[in-house]
Amino acid sequence: MFRISATDQKARRAVFQTRDGEIHSPAFMNVATCGAIKGAVSALDLEDLGCQVMLCNTYHLHLRPGDEAVRAMGGLHKFTAWQGPILTDSGGFQVYSLAKLRGIKEEGVTFASHISGERIFMGPEESIRIQHNLGSTIAMAFDECVENPAPYAYAEASTTRTTRWLLRCKAEIDALNARTGAGQLLFGINQGATFADLRQRHMAEIAALDLDGYAIGGLAVGEPKEEMYRIIESVEPLMPADRPRYLMGVGTPGNILEAVNRGIDLFDCVMPARNARHGHLFTHEGILNLNNKKYALDSEPIESGCTCPACRHFSRGYLRHLLKAGEMLAMRLCVMHNLWFYNHLLEDIRSAIEAGKYQAFLKENVNILDKRI
Repeated sequence: MFRISATDQKARRAVFQTRDGEIHSPAFMNVATCGAIKGAVSALDLEDLGCQVMLCNTYHLHLRPGDEAVRAMGGLHKFTAWQGPILTDSGGFQVYSLAKLRGIKEEGVTFASHISGERIFMGPEESIRIQHNLGSTIAMAFDECVENPAPYAYAEASTTRTTRWLLRCKAEIDALNARTGAGQLLFGINQGATFADLRQRHMAEIAALDLDGYAIGGLAVGEPKEEMYRIIESVEPLMPADRPRYLMGVGTPGNILEAVNRGIDLFDCVMPARNARHGHLFTHEGILNLNNKKYALDSEPIESGCTCPACRHFSRGYLRHLLKAGEMLAMRLCVMHNLWFYNHLLEDIRSAIEAGKYQAFLKENVNILDKRI
């Protein structure tokens, strides 16, 4: 299922074969939390932007429209018209983000819906059943993401519970796949806050379970980027080399470049779409803020040489006008540019690894792409 075709030090160029198509990695997975990219971008647009994987959120789709409704509509692929691989987050991150609205027990987590206030229970089995109803290609194991910094004792207890939850997830998805023949894949998630010993112990435990892929969770939640890189370096030697490695919720172009250099294959982040909706656009010269007055009469595209739908047809001055006027078209075009930039940056990364020139590519770009113009 996962074949590495080239390496440059720890950077890996690979093809991940799934039931819904190939994923050429390193790859960026585009976040469609509720089944759509925020900013009026559809699944059909994603194809035109070079996207390979769509990521949807279990918690949000469970609340609205309901995973049973999605299943009745033929699953996420038919529901959204996206035909490629889909990864569903387990809902575990809401354990972290809804900290004031939940209670954690061994059985699972009780949430207060952020929509209605209704009390909702979700445990490992419930999360997997919901993801099975959604029909995703890859299901993520239910876990707890703890805050950083976290007390060592709590992080240790949470990590051991996450392992027990993973075993329950695996049993549930194995039973569902055996009954339905769905062939849904399961990724485990490494936790342990910023404690290298907890991270390493946990990664060794979950690596022994022969899962379809392995993720590093609980990072990019406020810790310095150097801490994130340190944790990746501490667990990477323990991650199975013949399975895809996913760094959850990351990140900036510079973060991605550094993580690829440390052996990571898959990424996701709301940043490109969220920043675009506010006029912050990624280019090869750095991050451009279209709200600046200097762009009011600028007839140039967002980035010279870019062939995204926005740059092919429209000027900075026009896009800035749309932003200031509150036109939805501004968000749509800006989001399309940023997603184009991210997906084609990953394409360039793959080409550099194939050519054995990734170290030079990293050095040339890592200190430029995250800076503000």
